[in-house]
Amino acid sequence: MDSINLDAVLNKDGELSVNGLPFKKGDRVKMTIRKEVATKKRIPLTGKRLLESGLVGIWEDRTDIGNSVEFARKLREKAQRRWG
Repeated sequence: MDSINLDAVLNKDGELSVNGLPFKKGDRVKMTIRKEVATKKRIPLTGKRLLESGLVGIWEDRTDIGNSVEFARKLREKAQRRWG
């Protein structure tokens, strides 16, 4: 499947105009539109800020995890299947 990422700004309420797409009459296409939400300026996360954040060692006292590397790998695989 061919995929195209398009960033656009609407010029009129509720209207999006896209020209020059490489599709032909009869082609089936699927379109997902997401509205970007303005966010605060993000400050880069340095190693020092990461250590101070409390995230490092967050699983330290968990007894149900065992090998944290294996646990994290399984979480990533589960997440990839969910979104794939």
